[in-house]
Amino acid sequence: MDGDGPKTPFLRSRGLKIPKHPQITTGRVRGAIRDETYERKECDAVSRVVHEGDRVLELGGGIGYMSTLLSVRRKVARVVSYEANPALIAYIASVHAANEVTNVEVRNALLTAEGGEPVDFHVRRNFLGSSMDREADPESITKTVKIDQHRLSDVLEEVQPEVLVCDIEGAEADLLPAGDWSRLRCAIIELHPQWIGQSGVQAVFDAMHRAGLTYFPKASEAKVVTFRKGW
Repeated sequence: MDGDGPKTPFLRSRGLKIPKHPQITTGRVRGAIRDETYERKECDAVSRVVHEGDRVLELGGGIGYMSTLLSVRRKVARVVSYEANPALIAYIASVHAANEVTNVEVRNALLTAEGGEPVDFHVRRNFLGSSMDREADPESITKTVKIDQHRLSDVLEEVQPEVLVCDIEGAEADLLPAGDWSRLRCAIIELHPQWIGQSGVQAVFDAMHRAGLTYFPKASEAKVVTFRKGW
């Protein structure tokens, strides 16, 4: 709920303050934030399996909602959050500032198996519609910027995460099998079977099983699947 009347600069959600934004917190996004249904399945999973003091790698930072929840409500030690969309970075910073979050590092980059040269990213008038796909509504593109690629193995060695939170719009089928996830205690992954198909879903499950994690049904719902060790 808003809680502070129509003139408040914030939406209230799960005990968090989410700054209003004319291009981001509108329509269904605004309603879901106010009704506390925004990323509900992921939030429910995180509340079950993430521990105070965990180190978290987040792939797909979105609007900063999950990283803020992890910091404020789960009291994790650190979050390294990858978000490719440059149009969201300033807003994520505002969400963190509103909630006095200081232990989240946001990286405006792509995490890929091999790294490589920077790639084009197309910013659209609708910030949430920005992507690397130029052909999707090219007339709405306002600018094109270069986004760095970071190599997955280097980041895993540096961060040494105990928790993975992943929502990368179908890229999970290629990226996750390329990593050594054996340090993880748990992983919360949103699958996109409409894009990756049965083989992609199987690749994600196989990658987690190789790392010693097993599907954990109590913290899974529909396309949001959770894996844990030792349950």
